[in-house]
Formats: sequence, C-alpha cells, structure tokens
Amino acid sequence: MANQILTQGEQKLQGKLNVQIANLTVLYTKLHSFHWYVKGAHFFTLHEKFEELYNEVTANMDEIAERLLAIGGSPVATLTESLSLATIKEASGKESAEEMVSAVIADFETISEELRQGMEAAVEAEDEGTADLFLGILTSLDKHRWMLNAYLGK
Repeated sequence: MANQILTQGEQKLQGKLNVQIANLTVLYTKLHSFHWYVKGAHFFTLHEKFEELYNEVTANMDEIAERLLAIGGSPVATLTESLSLATIKEASGKESAEEMVSAVIADFETISEELRQGMEAAVEAEDEGTADLFLGILTSLDKHRWMLNAYLGK
C-alpha cells in the first residue's frame, strides 16, 4: 500500500481523519488537565466525568488511527503535529469548573461538525467503514454535549 495512488477524495478523507486524531490528542491532554485541576463544590462529579471522557477519547483516537492505517494512511503521532493540525485549543490552566465544562462542550461542538464533514468525505470516497466510525463517535459526543449542557442548566 506504500505505493498506492490516492484519489483526491481519499486524500481529503485521510486529512480529515488526521485532524480528528490531532483534536483528540489535544482534547485528551485538556481533559487530564481538567481532571487534575477541577475545584469546587462539584469536584467529585467533574473529576470522575473528565476521567470518563479522557478514557473515551483515548479509545476513539486509537480507533481512528487504526482506521487510517487500515486504509493506507499515516496517523499524526507527535504533539507538534497534533498542535499544528488541531482545530481545538489547549487548556489555559486557569479555567473555573464551569469554564472547563463550557470548553469541553465547545470542543465537542467543533469536533461534531468536523465529524459530519468527515462523514460526507467518507461517502464521497466510498468508505462506509469510516463514515460509520465517525457516526458512532458523533452519536456519543451528542449525548455528552446534552449531559454537560444539562449540568450547566442549559
């Protein structure tokens, strides 16, 4: 597969997969930061929730990277590459508990929109497996966004 010539659609899809690997790498670190530094009345609830989320992010990142390898791509695998490709930003380290939750919601919204675009690219590239993978992750993010918004009273 190393000499495989990719169509424009396949190249586009591989790029979208790599952006999501980069986003999940940044999100993993951000969620760990939030897990470690959350304070306040809801510490126990949020500490546990952030751990649940970074564990899920790890599984999704691995699944996307393995999918990219399976279709002949090369997943980003360094922090430098991830930070240069990611469309979400690192934590500042100064967020309040509410700001942490709001940041996760915003990141999930960004990633969800990009997953929808990735699903379209997968359909164009006739790659139902990747479209299905993105749909599964999107469904989970939608549920988490709903729950986190409910936590904030929204």
